[in-house]
Amino acid sequence: MNDNKLPFWKTKTFSQMSKQQWEQLCDGCGLCCLHKLENADTGQVSYTDVACRLLDIKTCRCKKYTQRKKLVPDCVILKPEDISRFKWLPRTCAYRLISEGKDLYPWHPLVSNSDHSIHSNNISVKDKVISERDAGDLEDHIIDISKISHE
Repeated sequence: MNDNKLPFWKTKTFSQMSKQQWEQLCDGCGLCCLHKLENADTGQVSYTDVACRLLDIKTCRCKKYTQRKKLVPDCVILKPEDISRFKWLPRTCAYRLISEGKDLYPWHPLVSNSDHSIHSNNISVKDKVISERDAGDLEDHIIDISKISHE
């Protein structure tokens, strides 16, 4: 196959991608917007079913995307130069998959050509999590991530 026919994520490194291409890699699952707890002794990261207050649980999109860092100072902004530090990203995440030399899943919107395929394939957090405003103690909300996503 001619390289010109290959999708951008197969022909470009993260640093070669435009901002738009970088953003398109996000599948809209919402998993990165869940609160996580890290064990200080082991470094193991546990997911919770508690979402950032800015995540729209119906659409799995940030309600204030351009202002997210200002409104939520500990929000992690994924950048191409930092991707190797994001081992906590779910195994289904395009950023992680590509950084590990793997291809995107068929349900990824760039492959399926549908923004809804992530939800119809039951990969997203849509309607499966609660807002941090309603959560209480995060330790009471630790989950097996495979129950939400086919992680």
